[in-house]
Amino acid sequence: MIGRREFLGAAMGSVAAVRAAGDEPLRSPLGIATTCYLTAWRPKDTIEFLTHAIELGAAGVQAPLSSSDAAYIRRFRDLAERHGMYYEAMLPLPKPDDSGEFERGMALAKSAGAIAVRTQCLGSRRYETYHSMPEWQSFVEASNAKIRRAVPVAERTKLPLAVENHKDWTADELAALMQAHSSEYLGVCLDFGNNLALLDRPDEVFDKLARYTAAVHLKDMALEPAGEGFLLSEVVLGEGIVDWRRGIAAVKKARPATRITLEMITRDPLLVPCLTDDYWATFPERSGLKLARILRAADEPGHRRLPRVRQQSPAALRRLEEENVRSCLRVAANFV
Repeated sequence: MIGRREFLGAAMGSVAAVRAAGDEPLRSPLGIATTCYLTAWRPKDTIEFLTHAIELGAAGVQAPLSSSDAAYIRRFRDLAERHGMYYEAMLPLPKPDDSGEFERGMALAKSAGAIAVRTQCLGSRRYETYHSMPEWQSFVEASNAKIRRAVPVAERTKLPLAVENHKDWTADELAALMQAHSSEYLGVCLDFGNNLALLDRPDEVFDKLARYTAAVHLKDMALEPAGEGFLLSEVVLGEGIVDWRRGIAAVKKARPATRITLEMITRDPLLVPCLTDDYWATFPERSGLKLARILRAADEPGHRRLPRVRQQSPAALRRLEEENVRSCLRVAANFV
């Protein structure tokens, strides 16, 4: 039996004392992404979000630019530089009919002081979106075409483009994508938890993708058994099963300049229906050993029930969302 500890590494100790430390500002080694606030706040203004990050004591932000106005961009950059904050932009890959929109977006990110641009090939989840190999292969072809168009722009702008493992690519597939489009300005936005949904162990993901990492989504994850597979949820750092300290160490060893950005999403658990036929439609040769290991990890005795948050009032949910982000920043200040 491969237990929870052997499968993904031990949880990083109790965070009870850290949670009890209060909301006093501290200087954290982590930045925060707007995607920390997907459920309640949903920040829309980049300067407002940066101001909030400064108040939290975060080291930087990962966010889309909410305005292309030159004066706005200057105010944003001046504020970030005055407080020693890094900035990573968020931008979609070019569309087939792109008429310079992507290049303009990259130029704006550069003028705002971005050190990298996080992007993604798929905004949804592979197993929910594609139900046959021909559908998946069409997505793969389209993604390769988008990256072929994007890389020369990144090289001209001299701004690294970081493709997230967004519950689409397995670790092996994303590594192969990086090799196929090799460029010093193409890398990965390494999400520490997403590939659990594709049955990749986080340690395997770190080992295979750290060398390509240009940006990070740091998170911890917990699992719970479900009839069609398992439930997956972000939890406060130290409360889950991801050896996130190992992940940070792997990134820092391979790519020392890469910044570590928190993505703590407060939401109801996501169902990963890995015991259904449809789930396997786009990777029929995936190892059954991967399935067995993750189901054992989900069924490990001692797991607490994953948080359910949607029943809370909007005000209570907003408070919880903020508390979870603050708790992660405090944990990182103690452990990173």
